[in-house]
Amino acid sequence: MSTAIALALSGHRVRLFERVQKLAEVGAGLQVSANAGHVYAALGMGEALVERSVPPDRWIVRLGLTGEQLTAFELGQPHLELHGFPCCNIHRADLQAILLNRLIAVAPEALHLGREAVTYTEDTNGVTLDLSDGATERGDLLIAADGVRSLIRRQILGPDQAEFSGNNAWRSVIPAERLPDDFMPTDHVAWVGPGRHMVMYWLRNRELMNIVGIVEGETDVEEGWTVRADWREFKADFDGWHSDIQAVIDASDRENCFRWALNLRKPVMNWRTERAILIGDAAHPTLPYIAQGAAAAVEDAAILMRVLAEEAAVPELLERFQSIRAPRAARVVESANRMRRINHMANEGELREAISRSADLFADRDTWLYNYNPMTAPLTP
Repeated sequence: MSTAIALALSGHRVRLFERVQKLAEVGAGLQVSANAGHVYAALGMGEALVERSVPPDRWIVRLGLTGEQLTAFELGQPHLELHGFPCCNIHRADLQAILLNRLIAVAPEALHLGREAVTYTEDTNGVTLDLSDGATERGDLLIAADGVRSLIRRQILGPDQAEFSGNNAWRSVIPAERLPDDFMPTDHVAWVGPGRHMVMYWLRNRELMNIVGIVEGETDVEEGWTVRADWREFKADFDGWHSDIQAVIDASDRENCFRWALNLRKPVMNWRTERAILIGDAAHPTLPYIAQGAAAAVEDAAILMRVLAEEAAVPELLERFQSIRAPRAARVVESANRMRRINHMANEGELREAISRSADLFADRDTWLYNYNPMTAPLTP
């Protein structure tokens, strides 16, 4: 929807095909750093985003077993002052509502629900999209934002060679009234330990607590963040950890616990054919360890909008877009993979040393990741 809004505002006729029949309130928390926030602001959604989000004051890292604070960074005002947009934690459903309202406002006829893409063909004059209902749609350009199991990606790149990362992720969203009073300040807290870690932060004016617990595990878990699993296994995975961890697990909805496999995909530099391009997770699926998967997709939207405003043939514009985005997306993917290794170090001494160096990691992100404004950045690789 971010891409559709961006292109509609630039004067393009956009049609967005979505396979679900109805947009439902699904998902959990999402972190929006300044690099993505600038795009939402430029597209007319910045104020709504901030209003519906919770800006965390600090990023805190604690030992999972004891609760000992290993390090902390100011995140609220410093992030805003350094990068010009606050760091925002928002519920995915709230962000979806903001995007949907904006899309309807700028392109009321664009969204087509219950229409599933299957394959495409292209020629020198355009591209034809085949849908599962047997219908076809014709356009100048096909943008495939169809996620980590993208059908269009398979057509462009061949069968996907995903590799299990060795990690499974639990998630839950907990109403504040199920937790003790003054349970946690408005911080972003990462609990780390050998073989697992958990992240907690508030959503919706502190009405909801978002938790994601990532555990080294088996490969027999489905990939996809709407897969329900047994709450008792969630409890067992964090057995013996700090009382705050036990509190959020015990307060979780036992009928709506979700667990999914985290798979690695090596970055690829080719995302396109002559008139079709991959963006977002279809192009550069990213593990959630630095909270940049969605942000990278929003960066794609902004850069694609800007590149398509140039005078050139579609294949040339897609090549230009790819040359700008692929190297940066690869750096994001590799940075997330690196953080995965740090969070789960088996030796506590090594873990302490790695976390002590995390100040350098955050400072490094301030110089290349968060300070990037896709609306004004040079259109160069």
